Amino acid sequence: MTNEIHVIRKAQTVVAFDSTRNGHVYLNDADVAYDGRGFVHVGGQYDGPFASESSGRDRMIMPGFVNVHCHSGEEPISKGIFEDMGTAALWGNALYEYSNLLEIDDDAIEASLTVMVGDLMRCGVTTLLDIAGPHASWLPTFAKSGARAFVAPGFREAQWHVEDSRRLDFRWDKARGREAFARALEVVDIAAAHPSGRLGGVVAPSQIETCSPELLQDAVAAARKRGMPTTIHAAQTMTEHEELLRRHGLTAVQYLESLGLLGKDLILGHCIFVDSHSWTRQRTEIDLRLLADRQTTVAHCPVTFSRSGMALESVGRYRRAGVNVALGTDSYPFNMLEEMRQAMICARLSGKSVFDVATGDILEAATIAGARALGRSDLGRISVGAKADFLVVDLRHHAMQPVYDPLRSLLHCAAERAIEGVYVDGTCVVSGGRPTLIDYDGALAALQAAQDYACRKAPQNDPKGRSMRMLAPLSLPQGTSPAADWNLSR
Repeated sequence: MTNEIHVIRKAQTVVAFDSTRNGHVYLNDADVAYDGRGFVHVGGQYDGPFASESSGRDRMIMPGFVNVHCHSGEEPISKGIFEDMGTAALWGNALYEYSNLLEIDDDAIEASLTVMVGDLMRCGVTTLLDIAGPHASWLPTFAKSGARAFVAPGFREAQWHVEDSRRLDFRWDKARGREAFARALEVVDIAAAHPSGRLGGVVAPSQIETCSPELLQDAVAAARKRGMPTTIHAAQTMTEHEELLRRHGLTAVQYLESLGLLGKDLILGHCIFVDSHSWTRQRTEIDLRLLADRQTTVAHCPVTFSRSGMALESVGRYRRAGVNVALGTDSYPFNMLEEMRQAMICARLSGKSVFDVATGDILEAATIAGARALGRSDLGRISVGAKADFLVVDLRHHAMQPVYDPLRSLLHCAAERAIEGVYVDGTCVVSGGRPTLIDYDGALAALQAAQDYACRKAPQNDPKGRSMRMLAPLSLPQGTSPAADWNLSR
């Protein structure tokens, strides 16, 4: 394999993993050598054999980001529609009343997935966990994209139904839920055995309140038998929080503990409304201690929730309690760097201090913590033996200049605009801001058609039969523009 080694010579900055510190450090004027198996050299001059080399001048080499919570399916077609909507009686959350209104046909699912993975890779994500309904193009699209992907086929026994925009009901069908569970296990087994070596599976009972305790326990048992993680949406809304109190008298975290499900192989989607959150009634400090003691991961996705007026309180507080906080993008815009920036902002606002969380803490959440959640010590870091998943940042990009601390320049200012290339297993999957292995532009065109179709069908899926303009009024009223009105010389 030595004839396949590529060397990046004298990179201006390398964000490398230091095992003695158990964290990332800056290296300057460092060589990085890698092949398809992983990194073979990180640090000083590399003098071994190689097949090719390139200059690292004015470049920062960083570990690829690990996104532990995102959704393809119909999520990408929701962009620009429901951002100003919510159900007042359900704490302003739009999830329950609006998420089932947009319908995507089979022909558009591949396009939706292609756009999502393309957007994620463009912003430096090399590993992602996608929670969606299984479909024929799921694994082939991920394999073609070059990304490292964990598929999590969702299943549940109850469907949400919002009655008259004021009450959430649950329509149970346990037999259907069990069928979906069986199908999900088939899919994750196929993914784990995929010949690419870049795909894996995660068992995903969709939401804690839409699954019976028996299904939750069986799902986690099936995952543990396979050595796979489990992910569950839990403590994600106040509606769910109050429903679990009504049913069990327990918070989501305490309920999962009572079922014996908390553990280092469990990823909780969002986990915002714990017992110590200011919106809840408990005013106790039990949940974070349980999460830390059981080494359970929280998948923090700040953008989606903050635009609905909700925030985890706070990343810094969770981390200081010992909780493994990783990052995800949830729904659009599928931009991990924007998610990282928002995580910092929300933490400092909810923690009421600039010191609540530092830029380096957020990088750790987006890399090492995500890898830890997936049980992978070979991801989210640049070190010998780790997978060659990394991104190249152009330090000369105008949004990066002037450069004092390159990570701060990237997260607080430049974001994905300064990313020059993204690599997975040493293969370039993004170059010059464009995915190299998928038809991203073609997928965008198909996605627009899919959104148009979904908007036309939305009234049929709404219990009240409301038109799209009633469901999601435009940001501005529709006006006219006669030429005379725009004559500024008068």
